[in-house]
Amino acid sequence: MKYRAELIGSSLFVWDFKSANAIYWNGYYGRPLWVQKPKGEFSSPLVLDIIEGAYLVEKGNLYVSKNGTWLSTSELLDLGRSVHERFDDLYAAYKRLREMGFVVLPGIKFGADFAVYRKGPGIEHAPYIVKVFRPNSEVSATDVVLTGRLGRSVKKKFVYAIVKDSENVDFVGFDWWKP
Repeated sequence: MKYRAELIGSSLFVWDFKSANAIYWNGYYGRPLWVQKPKGEFSSPLVLDIIEGAYLVEKGNLYVSKNGTWLSTSELLDLGRSVHERFDDLYAAYKRLREMGFVVLPGIKFGADFAVYRKGPGIEHAPYIVKVFRPNSEVSATDVVLTGRLGRSVKKKFVYAIVKDSENVDFVGFDWWKP
């Protein structure tokens, strides 16, 4: 089923509560406005970020309008590029993780690009936090140590998503351990 969203700024709003619930509960996309941690059906609009929205549009599950005009997938992707400097890399990693069956949410509170769940928020804590890189990105030894310590402090495995191109994403996981 295709749902409708309205683009305001760089966020997409699903105003219809029934559609908002269907999108959220069928993959934990977006976040309900004014609802901290949904436990069941909510009576609130759903807010999607541009990466989630682009993914749902590409998958054929969402129409997006801006000022009454429907946007194509390419227009939405172009808008994403104008909003996020690393949009293509973030989108490629997001898409790959979703296609692998993971639930992917913003990871800013963990110092990463994404928080990744096997089942979903409220069911489990995110077991992974993901930072997106290009193959030629510089990563120092200090960065690796900080990554490991951060992952350990929040009890999550820290993963680097290395985006070669829109179809090729490799993942490298870091675990903090003592010999």
